[in-house]
Amino acid sequence: MKRLFLPFLIVLVAAFFVSCHPKQTFKENPDMAYRTLGSTGIRVGEIGIGCGAFGKLDTAESRKLMAYALDHGVNYIDIYDADPKVRSNIGYALKGRRDEMVIQGHVGCWWNGESYERTRDVEKCKIGFNDLLERLGTDHIEVGMVHIIDNMEDWNALEGSPYLEYVKSLKKQGKVEHLGISSHNAEVALQAAKSGLFEVIMFSLNPAFDRVLSGNNPWDPASYEHMLPGIDPVRVELYDYCAQHNIAITVMKVFGGGGKLLEADKSPLKVALTPVQCIAYSLAKPCVAVAICGADNIEELESDLHYLKATDEEKDYNAVLSKQTAKAEGGSTGCTYCKHCAPCPVGIDIAAVNELLDEVQQNGGVVSDEIAAKYKKLEHHASDCVGCGQCEDRCPFGVPVREKMDEAQELFGF
Repeated sequence: MKRLFLPFLIVLVAAFFVSCHPKQTFKENPDMAYRTLGSTGIRVGEIGIGCGAFGKLDTAESRKLMAYALDHGVNYIDIYDADPKVRSNIGYALKGRRDEMVIQGHVGCWWNGESYERTRDVEKCKIGFNDLLERLGTDHIEVGMVHIIDNMEDWNALEGSPYLEYVKSLKKQGKVEHLGISSHNAEVALQAAKSGLFEVIMFSLNPAFDRVLSGNNPWDPASYEHMLPGIDPVRVELYDYCAQHNIAITVMKVFGGGGKLLEADKSPLKVALTPVQCIAYSLAKPCVAVAICGADNIEELESDLHYLKATDEEKDYNAVLSKQTAKAEGGSTGCTYCKHCAPCPVGIDIAAVNELLDEVQQNGGVVSDEIAAKYKKLEHHASDCVGCGQCEDRCPFGVPVREKMDEAQELFGF
């Protein structure tokens, strides 16, 4: 009797855990192309969606955007923002359709009451992660990301840290199915891949960043004065290693951050690419599973999804890139408006100020009435900056924020 009971008990326990976290039940949409997310075995659409739009939309608009995405085969979303509005809108939009979406959520994002904050404090991480699950209306996410490791010092500090142990514990508890890490730094991403800890790496991959020598800031125009003719060797090694070891890359900054690659006067390459060409460039790497595209509305998402039915001619980025110049000159703060610089101790929305500053600079330095009105509407302005430099310490791209606040104050007058 005991011999019969033990196998039965094992099967029963296994069935219980499967029922807690059922596998995806969606049917692959014929309009979407799918890839396998590395060694996870999860099938994901080539086009994914970011969380940015859900902080700008109301609940009804969020629901419409999510429904459109799901109905067209988009089944991968990245959620890094701890803003309660972002998370609640996504949770509401996914209600009744949770099992159709693969969620890539970040551990280390905390809402301090006013703004998003990157943290390694385990207690804050717990609050942030539990809030994520609660607002999404789920008991687990498919991919849990170590949030933003952008230099080797932070990478070396990760090993054995209470923060990493907490992230690992989430997998043991079944709250996270697979572990990942996000980085803009190729050296860090390569070490993460070789560590054997992660099945997924979220990485900034586009034709501009690929041509900057590792160690240089891809958002500094000076980095493009001696732009590489091909891909940086460290990035080549990263892509090859991930492909050979079945580690998935999920691509961020597909359009260069803030869509800069889509406009010649903003692009560090000094030529304009289309959304289709940018997506094609990312997906050409065999290690890439999904290109996570920022889309603020259905029209922008339609533009991204056009890639799936685009002609080879539309996808051809080589002809455009061959016309690029070797130098990139001024006209941009280098800011991607990602808000990783937050929180500002005096409450300045640094990303919003920098975005308006870019608009003025792209307008020949002329402050239009429309831009002036947008700036005036901000709760805090560049003149409120106390010069503490905390934002610069947190910026992944080394943007000289204090200098930019001085420029904005001079341009706008306060």
